[in-house]
Amino acid sequence: MSTQIFNLPDLGEGLTEADLVNWLVEEGETIAVDQPIAEVETAKALVEVPSPYAGTVITLHGKPGETLFVGNPLITVGDESAQSADQPGALEYREEEQAGIAVPDDEDNESSGSVLIGYGTTGGAATGRTRARKHPSTASNTQTSQSTDKGGAPRVISPIVRQLAKRNNIDVAQLTGSGQDGIITRADVLAATEAQTDTPQTETSTPAAQDQDARSGLTIVDRVPMTGVRKMVAEQMVRSRTNIPEATAWLDVDVTELIELRARLKADDPETAPSLLALIARFTTAALRRYPVMNSRIVETDDGEEIVYFDGINLGLAAQTPRGLVVPAIEHAQRLSARELTTEIGELVAKARDGQCTPAELTRGTFTLNNYGVFGTDGAAAIINTPEVAILGVGRIMDRPWVVDGEIMARKVTELTLSFDHRVTDGGTASAFLTSVADAMHHPASALADL
Repeated sequence: MSTQIFNLPDLGEGLTEADLVNWLVEEGETIAVDQPIAEVETAKALVEVPSPYAGTVITLHGKPGETLFVGNPLITVGDESAQSADQPGALEYREEEQAGIAVPDDEDNESSGSVLIGYGTTGGAATGRTRARKHPSTASNTQTSQSTDKGGAPRVISPIVRQLAKRNNIDVAQLTGSGQDGIITRADVLAATEAQTDTPQTETSTPAAQDQDARSGLTIVDRVPMTGVRKMVAEQMVRSRTNIPEATAWLDVDVTELIELRARLKADDPETAPSLLALIARFTTAALRRYPVMNSRIVETDDGEEIVYFDGINLGLAAQTPRGLVVPAIEHAQRLSARELTTEIGELVAKARDGQCTPAELTRGTFTLNNYGVFGTDGAAAIINTPEVAILGVGRIMDRPWVVDGEIMARKVTELTLSFDHRVTDGGTASAFLTSVADAMHHPASALADL
């Protein structure tokens, strides 16, 4: 019998940990080389991890929601003999997982006796997660007992089902499984949760009623750990506010001509017409080439701080996703036309919302464009996406009274907001950059003729 332990690999960009979201395989399942075995969420992206080995899954080292560290065991894979009777540890653990019960400590064993999903360690293992080891004869008795009395313990194979039950305070021992051989399924837990919601409960029987916030006196209904992207965003915002002396400038812009130009382009060719955001992105990259300091960053060296300039613009786009705010970036955006930017923006934002962006796509930006107008916001002092030195925000476009040639007219107006690092540039340069973008949006046809 041979086994292979696959450790959580280096996920790139200096990431040292990841949260286990979901197992894509089960213990006892036969897998192939490069078959996805787990979904993990890093501070950058949702990633599918493939197996470098083929064989039978012996142990899944972790449960959904756990934080795993690079270099620690993720999965143990062996050949068919790995599940034979001469490997009682693996067999016992599988039976324990199906039964949903913990193994009691043996008197002659020093292990803790605790059973964690995915950890079938013996008492002699070096890890801190251990369970009591039984003799082969005991394992046989356990197997026989469970085979003859299937109703004696809840049969929960899936860690996801177990986690769902725990989150909703469902006692799996009280459920009748609808799956094959009485296995408790996700549908069983959801049905029990719905029934529990429909059943009135007294204050004394509700666990949450006793979980109160000491400061407000209110009942706490949920606790959500800050992990993955949300944790990364929080750390990024704190770092930005702590390290960067930030200044903000804003400007109202009449974009009536831009709206009309986009309408004409769409009427001429609906399939390839550039989006408004792509047009604004094109004007932004043109202004960044004119004022490259806005596309720079500060780097710490042994000799002090340096302002680093780049041969190219990686334009970041702030995107709201189900996993939180992320900023994927288009590489060398200055090389693309407005039509090409439309395609790139659509594809990149879709990847971000699906959690499929690579760490490189989420960290390579040199300047960020934030279109918060889509959320109905007029303006905002956006926080700089460190280590960048500036971020440009675009508010919603709305009808406002505007003076044109001495007369008040209804015009399409938006607000541009620029937050910038005052260590790198002063207000004069930042304002000149902001005005350059605004002028292009005000007279787009003239600006595009010069690009």
